[in-house]
Amino acid sequence: MTGNGAWRLLAVWAVMALAIILSGPGMAQVSQGTGANDGESESEEREWFPLESLNTGLDEAPEELRRETPRESIRSFQQLTDQEDFVGAAHVLNLSELDSEEQRERGRELAMQLAEVLRRGEWLNVSDLSGRPDAAIEDPSGQHPLTGQPRRNLQLASLQTKGDTYDIRLARYRVEGEDPVWLITPDSVASIPVLYEAFGPSLLETYIPDRFKTSLGWLQIWEWIAIPVFLLLIGLVGWGVYGLVGLLAHWFPSGAPSIFADRIRVPMALLVMAFVAQVLLDYVVSFTAVATTFIRVLLIILIAWGVGTIALRLVDTILLKVTRRMVGEIDDTKPRDERKLLTSLYALRRVIILITVSAVSVYVLSQIQLFETLGMSLLASASVLAVLVGIAGQAVLGNILSSFQVSLAKPIRIGDLVMFEGQWCYVEGIFYTFIRLRSWDERRLIVPVTYFVSKPFENLSVKSAKMYRTLELVLHLSADVQVIRDKFLAFAKEEDSVVEHHKLCCYVTEQTERAQTVSCYLMASDPFSGWVAEMNIRERLMAFIRDNHPEWWPRDVVVLSDNDIAKGEKPDARPPSHESAPGGDGGG
Repeated sequence: MTGNGAWRLLAVWAVMALAIILSGPGMAQVSQGTGANDGESESEEREWFPLESLNTGLDEAPEELRRETPRESIRSFQQLTDQEDFVGAAHVLNLSELDSEEQRERGRELAMQLAEVLRRGEWLNVSDLSGRPDAAIEDPSGQHPLTGQPRRNLQLASLQTKGDTYDIRLARYRVEGEDPVWLITPDSVASIPVLYEAFGPSLLETYIPDRFKTSLGWLQIWEWIAIPVFLLLIGLVGWGVYGLVGLLAHWFPSGAPSIFADRIRVPMALLVMAFVAQVLLDYVVSFTAVATTFIRVLLIILIAWGVGTIALRLVDTILLKVTRRMVGEIDDTKPRDERKLLTSLYALRRVIILITVSAVSVYVLSQIQLFETLGMSLLASASVLAVLVGIAGQAVLGNILSSFQVSLAKPIRIGDLVMFEGQWCYVEGIFYTFIRLRSWDERRLIVPVTYFVSKPFENLSVKSAKMYRTLELVLHLSADVQVIRDKFLAFAKEEDSVVEHHKLCCYVTEQTERAQTVSCYLMASDPFSGWVAEMNIRERLMAFIRDNHPEWWPRDVVVLSDNDIAKGEKPDARPPSHESAPGGDGGG
């Protein structure tokens, strides 16, 4: 018994071990199959949204309807709405939030409204939509982070009304046993009535005959007629505002108000034109998205440019008034601090221009919603743009930076007298890219900033406007220098522009075998007045010598002799000639 029991127990253990060994691969296969099914299910859910049913209240979808890709879905929607088959177009909408009984009528109305919104709200180019069923991004460069990954939700358009933003999105849905399709999401369907109220046909459009609503290119026939009339009307409004502001400028008393009003005639006219056009587009007439997008972008640019220009004109007028009151006319005879203040005011103006241009650019880009695409483009081609900007804008950027350097370091100031390339010039203005110089003969020299700072120049007003002047007279060796010195001192003290009389001096600075050079030095209050004083004193000294000592003028002496007078040799005395006079001794 004991032996048989042991054998039985051993047989049971052997059978159990064999069963475990045989069942192992089967369990592994079941586990692998279950894991594969779960992974496949998760992968499919990333490609579409599963639905139990879809638009059960609608009739059969038209045969020409294609919804496999985002591009085909929206293109089919536009084709059906152009044919006024709004019931068929409703198959592109996900109406799951509506009851089956109202899906047909309500879907038809929503399809009609969405067609108008897409036609007027935003310029939609169907070719930009993905033509792949999975809407995966195709980027040959591989720089896009989502390249090759399937997408199941896309933004079709983003519209703003009454301060709120509404997105029209396209998503991929799949009912079990059917192919996945791309439809307008339920959230977007719910916002269609609000968007239609803002972007639907205007009151004027209800009176337009249907025959003029036929498409002709990108626009309808009535739009080809209405847009020129619209622009003409806006132009007449601008012309009237331009004349009215000019009339107000003449009515204002002369001064800052009159100057400011005269300078803002053009920007004020454009600003009013933009506001009137905006009101007409909002309440009177509405065009298709192609025309509306172009017009609205143009209006945004005009408004931003008009506001920025008016602000700059206001700043210029204030600077002009401050300059006239505190500094006066541009001249190097003005105190150094006043000329420094004027230079700082010009620098402040450039800073204000830079801030205004930057703010206007940011405003325009934010309003036309180009930041995302522009940012992606800049990031995608940063190296190319950097090279292009560096090459094309090198001269402009160099001049701008140099102008700021001149304004900060102040090697020259407004009103300084400089000697630039052999010409006396006053510095009239330091602008972004150039310096304006006024020559002594009232000519204006426009010099690029980088060229000006790269050339050596002499600033005659850097410390003080005073300047030494020198006049020279070439006289005979017999001229009395002390007499010349006394006359020079007397004449110089009579000149109003000659200052620091204790620095007046007169010396013989050169001598030759035939003449001597007398140099007279004087200190003038400014270079130009010193030049005039030098000319006046020279003329008076020449007149004194001419009237009193003409022998002092240098002259060449020619001696005709057979002897060298330099050795002190004297010529022999010539014997007197004895000629018999008439009636002499012989007449005895």
